[in-house]
Amino acid sequence: MSLQGKKILLAITGSIAAYKTPQLVRLMVKAGAEVQVVMTSSAADFVAPLVLSTLSKHEVFSSVANGHHWNNHVALGRWADVMLVAPCSAHTLARMANGLCDNMVQAVYLSAPCPVLIAPAMDEDMWLHPTTVANVEKLKSYGHTILPVGYGELASGITGAGRMAEPEEIVAFLNTFTGKVKAVDVSNGKKALVTAGPTYEAIDPVRFIGNHSSGKMGIALAEVLAEKGYDVELVLGPVSQPVQHLPERIHVHHVTTAAEMYTACHEVFPGADVSFLSAAVADFRPEQVAHEKIKKGTDEQMHLTLVKNPDILTSLGKIKKEGQLLIGFALETENEIENAQRKLISKNADWIVLNSLNDKGAGFGYDTNKVTIIGRDGYMKKLELQPKSEIARNVVDCITEHKYSHA
Repeated sequence: MSLQGKKILLAITGSIAAYKTPQLVRLMVKAGAEVQVVMTSSAADFVAPLVLSTLSKHEVFSSVANGHHWNNHVALGRWADVMLVAPCSAHTLARMANGLCDNMVQAVYLSAPCPVLIAPAMDEDMWLHPTTVANVEKLKSYGHTILPVGYGELASGITGAGRMAEPEEIVAFLNTFTGKVKAVDVSNGKKALVTAGPTYEAIDPVRFIGNHSSGKMGIALAEVLAEKGYDVELVLGPVSQPVQHLPERIHVHHVTTAAEMYTACHEVFPGADVSFLSAAVADFRPEQVAHEKIKKGTDEQMHLTLVKNPDILTSLGKIKKEGQLLIGFALETENEIENAQRKLISKNADWIVLNSLNDKGAGFGYDTNKVTIIGRDGYMKKLELQPKSEIARNVVDCITEHKYSHA
């Protein structure tokens, strides 16, 4: 990964997530970028300017004037290849959306003709508030790029959406940011199907059979495909990941059960050039669903009769036409390569992306992943642990480039 020669202007605002910015600066500099930092006065409550100055090897600016010296915000804005606002608080998000200019960050922002990348950071209720949603849409209409927020423990103590993307994810995104900006509005005329998340199979109105899939991998795949010009149909199971700020090229089909996902996939698949089936679909469902909540009663055991759900990958493999690419995902715990290869052939897929629950930091719930890409022709490529956004990019690149070079 290289940012060699890139000029990155990092704007830091008043959020607890500012404690991550020294690591962010260190990673950008290590990748070869020249970094200059501007920050609001409140940001200095969370991270020391001296630390940032030492790591970036440049003076840190927090005011338009410094005694008798004027800090040239116009020159700073014109210097940068990319302006990165990280963390971007709800306060700054609103000011950027409405063109206010009352601090150094805003003065530089309004003077910067370069692409702008925004990494929001705030509490979940603030992130989901209609005002914030409207401000995000306004900034996107200006051509700015909004990094997805993470899901996890927040400063308020609750667990939810609103965490700033991790420094490693931001640097990975920056590595291809210029190319991404150019690709967003260019259609390649192709369509993609992506499935993501778990399915929930009801036992009664309260309980269900499900799994721990977060949907992060599939959503990341959909975003990469959209960046490359695909019109993406994302069939999404019940996840907590916010999807209201996904690129316009992504059309989301919300489903809950395996049967609903099966139906949605069969509606979309005939028109898809490439299909990534990354969802963790429940293999079984209760034969009967109780209409009322099942009471505990006095019995020591409860017996459920389970029946098989339709196998979506197998069913699509049977109707796949020449020229369509079908990619399945396998999560294995033993004899991993052998089981994945067997699945590849038996389901008539073109590729299998293998995940292992034995790999630390990979699998359900993590922001990182480690996979092996297996082709029907025997091709195999291992991707070491890295952010799921980068795994998605590498998987899509590997499969599409391999296909074209072996057509």
